Amino acid sequence: MVESLAATSLLGHRPICGGSLAKDGSNKRKSSSNCRFLITEFSGKRVVLSPPLPRLKVDRVAISSVKALAMELTKEVHSYKEDKIPRNWDYDIDTGVDAKPGLWPPENKADNPSLQNPLLRQEMMGCGWLGAIFEWEGVLIEDNHDLEKQAWLALSQEEGKSPPPAFTLRRIEGMKNEQAISEVLCWSRDPAQLRRMAARKEEIFQALQGGIYRLRAGSKEFVNVLMHYKIPMALVSTRPRKTLENAIGTIGIGEYFNVIVAAEDVHRGKPDPEMFVYAAQLLKFIPERCIVFGNSNQTVEAAHDAKMKCVAVASKHPVYELAAADLVVRRLDELTVVDLKNLADIESSEFGTLEPELELEEEDDPSSSTFTAVDDNFW
Repeated sequence: MVESLAATSLLGHRPICGGSLAKDGSNKRKSSSNCRFLITEFSGKRVVLSPPLPRLKVDRVAISSVKALAMELTKEVHSYKEDKIPRNWDYDIDTGVDAKPGLWPPENKADNPSLQNPLLRQEMMGCGWLGAIFEWEGVLIEDNHDLEKQAWLALSQEEGKSPPPAFTLRRIEGMKNEQAISEVLCWSRDPAQLRRMAARKEEIFQALQGGIYRLRAGSKEFVNVLMHYKIPMALVSTRPRKTLENAIGTIGIGEYFNVIVAAEDVHRGKPDPEMFVYAAQLLKFIPERCIVFGNSNQTVEAAHDAKMKCVAVASKHPVYELAAADLVVRRLDELTVVDLKNLADIESSEFGTLEPELELEEEDDPSSSTFTAVDDNFW
């Protein structure tokens, strides 16, 4: 009897709102926040109805502390909007040496932990934590490989050397002129002769080209998008600085690039990653936060050696020959900023994982030996 009453003690009463039933005169139910159920207790075999519990008082101190925190965050937002974050961060140049080996992933230099508002920290890390490094020919402007070949053949004829075969010309693509002459063509080792022949080869190439540069389709639109999102950009090339500056001034894209790396700034060209590493240092970004845009497998190799991601533009080679790149496009305007953010993600298996690999040691257990005795008489 007691158990049956206990099961129906709560269900047998209607909720009371301020001493009255939950239905008002208009036959509409009131909200359950103002309703309370009668509490039943058992005392022996008698059922006792206790009065409803009093309503809890609101902690006004907690509400005031929450309001104070909200006002503080609001003031922080307004101060952040008034004082814009500068484009050029005063960070130390990355030397490539990890000060704390084993700490992975590297620190995100765009993050500012002093900001208490997580939304502001996320806004800072929107696009300011990655850099773009562009090659010149074949990526931003049209590349005429036949002119490069004709320049080398004309130089060999002037110097009385054997004309380089086609596979040798493919091998020296992307190299500095001095590097190609001394290491691949083996025409001279004298530094003075190397500088003279390299300058002469560049003169022949510029005479054949005639100072005419034509932007590739979609390249200027893509650079405009990156500039709109304030993504720092660098331009690298094995051409002399004077030639490069005159070319970008003629086209009208000189103000887009924060850094220009020319032949005079490095000792070696591709596939050595020196150009890209130096450009990342000038941009004040770690290599893992930089994306290289090129058009050859030498560029892909150099970028990956520098621990950078690479986007290959299929301007000279077909798409299937550039499969080693992280992303292959035919035009730069096929890319979006979201694609660049995904490529700049450093938590990938190519550059290591967060968990260290465990090495298992083999124990010598004579009881579990797999050697089997063989009877010589059997054979």
